[in-house]
Amino acid sequence: MVNPRPEQEALQNGYFLDLVLGSEDVEAFLGDLASFSAESLSHRNTAVYCGITVLRRKKSATAASSDDRARVMDELQNAFEGPCLTAMDKLTSVLVPDLLREHRWPEYVQAASHQGLRSILSVPLLVEGDTRAALNLYSERTHAFSEDDVERAEVFASHAAKSLRLALKIAQLSDARNDLAAAMQSRTVIDLAVGAIMAQNHCSQEEAFTILRTASSNRNIKLRHLAQSIIAAVSSGKVTTHFEE
Repeated sequence: MVNPRPEQEALQNGYFLDLVLGSEDVEAFLGDLASFSAESLSHRNTAVYCGITVLRRKKSATAASSDDRARVMDELQNAFEGPCLTAMDKLTSVLVPDLLREHRWPEYVQAASHQGLRSILSVPLLVEGDTRAALNLYSERTHAFSEDDVERAEVFASHAAKSLRLALKIAQLSDARNDLAAAMQSRTVIDLAVGAIMAQNHCSQEEAFTILRTASSNRNIKLRHLAQSIIAAVSSGKVTTHFEE
């Protein structure tokens, strides 16, 4: 059984946290995590290449890799069913000792067999909700991943998954904040346009909003865009809101 020493585990966890806090977004975090994973899980005489795939609801697949060949292998895994998707679906590690002797996923094997990588280990990263993720390790050697290597990768992945969950949560909160700010900006612009219509037509707020909505429908223009054009026509300069940064 291969387990990191407590001081090694603490260093890893600290580095994972630094990756999250130092990354601008999820994509940057995954790129740094892929490089760190490849470095951490390589043997002294055997290089390991790493790819990470994340599938989120209503978002396109996000992938990062430690080098170009790992990137190509991950792209093929997203195009064809392979060990990565199987690991994510079944939430269990999937080992391919020799790609050229692998009979599962024939389309993927055929497409990937020309990349010079012979062993594959896909380890699921346990995240939350509908999100699925996997750590994909590649080696030029056949039978490159022993039982100890698989266990070591699984322990590593369990800690990496915690940092990935944090990065995804931060991204989710950031998206929600941006969506709220955009909604408030839109509401403010519409309210200003309604006020301008009220002043020009000497009508109520409800009547002014009906005029704006009808014009938006007749002209096939989004309500906010029409409101912006009205404000631009009646103002002498750029109109800003309190929600702009």
